[in-house]
Amino acid sequence: MEAVAVIDFETTGLSPAQGDRATEIAAVIVRDGRVVDRYQSLMNAGVRIPAHIESLTGISNAMIRSAPTAAQVMREVADFIGGIPMVAHNAAFDAKFWDAELARIERARKQDFVCSLLLSRRLFPLAPSHRLGALVEYARLPVAGRFHRALADAEMAASLLLRLEEELRQRHRVAQVSVELLCRIQRASKAQLPKCLAAAREG
Repeated sequence: MEAVAVIDFETTGLSPAQGDRATEIAAVIVRDGRVVDRYQSLMNAGVRIPAHIESLTGISNAMIRSAPTAAQVMREVADFIGGIPMVAHNAAFDAKFWDAELARIERARKQDFVCSLLLSRRLFPLAPSHRLGALVEYARLPVAGRFHRALADAEMAASLLLRLEEELRQRHRVAQVSVELLCRIQRASKAQLPKCLAAAREG
């Protein structure tokens, strides 16, 4: 599979449309089956972190006060990732914040987002839950650090992505796993999945 950037945000809430902002981002570049580069930074967007989010993530208002500005971090991470495809666990969430924070520095995303949560629903249908923590346990992946910190979550989502790729190669006998195929799988219904995988095998 071509190089991808697996990202994770920590934020003040669930919706940039409601004024929520990013507090931390991490991106790990995966190439040839392994992580080859990493970026991580707290980011100061000038907004207060609610107490329940502070206790969930361990990111305090004091930590954010001394962090670089959100604009500076977004410029750095956007340059770090460049134009390669992006991956996130529950990508609908991270894509919203990526697009909103990028728009603030007058940039726009050009590449697709692959969602490891949607892929895991299709490729690990028997998992008890498709939350990242549950899938890490289910697939016996290494715990990279504290959940709800951006770098640890991005590292674990990267491990999950590689495990899903392995599942496609070994169980489903797909020789060539591409970002385009992953996008097709995450859009496929359960009923469409066998046909989608059969087409990929014939590739």
